[in-house]
Amino acid sequence: MKILLILFIFFFSYTTYSQTAEEYYNSAYDKYQNKNYESAIADFTKAIKLNPNYVDAYNYRGVAKYNLEDYEGAINDYNKAIKVDPNFAGAYYNKGNIKILSKDYEGALADYNKAIKVDLNFAGAYYNKGNIKIQLKDYEGAIADYNKAIELDPNFADAYLLRGNAKNVLDDHEGSIDDYTKAIEINPDNALAYSLRGLAKHQFGALVGACTDWRIAVKMEDIISQTLIRTFCN
Repeated sequence: MKILLILFIFFFSYTTYSQTAEEYYNSAYDKYQNKNYESAIADFTKAIKLNPNYVDAYNYRGVAKYNLEDYEGAINDYNKAIKVDPNFAGAYYNKGNIKILSKDYEGALADYNKAIKVDLNFAGAYYNKGNIKIQLKDYEGAIADYNKAIELDPNFADAYLLRGNAKNVLDDHEGSIDDYTKAIEINPDNALAYSLRGLAKHQFGALVGACTDWRIAVKMEDIISQTLIRTFCN
C-alpha cells in the first residue's frame, strides 16, 4: 500500500510538472507569435526552470532574444538546446544565421553543415550556404548549394532567384533568365525577379524583352526599373 502511494505521488507530481512547463511554453509561444518578445522570454524561462531539458523552449527563447538583437544571449540558448539534443538541426541553423550578421562566414558554414548532417533535407541550410558563397564570390559553389535547395524544395523561389544571380555573374545569361522565370512562376508578384530578368535579357541582347520586364516591375513600384527604362527603353 505504501509503495502504491509513493508511486501515485510521483506520477501526480511528474504530470503536474510536465503540464505546468507546457503551459508556460504555450503562453510564451503565443507571445512570441505576437512579437511580445520580452514577455515570451520570461515565460520560456519559467518553462525551462520547471523542465531544464525543454529543448524547444531554449530554442525559441534564443529566437526571441535574436529578435531583440541580444545575439550573445541567443547563441547561449541555442548551445543549451544543442547540449540537451545534439541532433537539433534548427539550433545549428539559427546559430549560423547569427554568425552571418558578424560576417563569420566560416563559422556559419560550419553550423549549416552540422544542421545538414543531422537533417539531410534541410533546404534552408543549403540556401544560406549558397548565400554565404555568393559573399565569398564562390559562384559555382553557390550554384551547387542552390541546386540542392531546389532539389529538396522545388518551389523555393528565392533559391531560383539567387541561383539566377550567380549564373548571371558567370555570364550564363540564358540560364539566369530561366531561373528568374521560374521564380516568377512561383511568385508572380516578385518585382525584383522581373527587374533582374530584364537585366539578364539586356545582357543577352534582348532589349525589347528587357523593357517589357522592367515595365511590369515598375507597375509593382520597383524604383530601379524606372531608372533602367529611362536609360535603355526611351
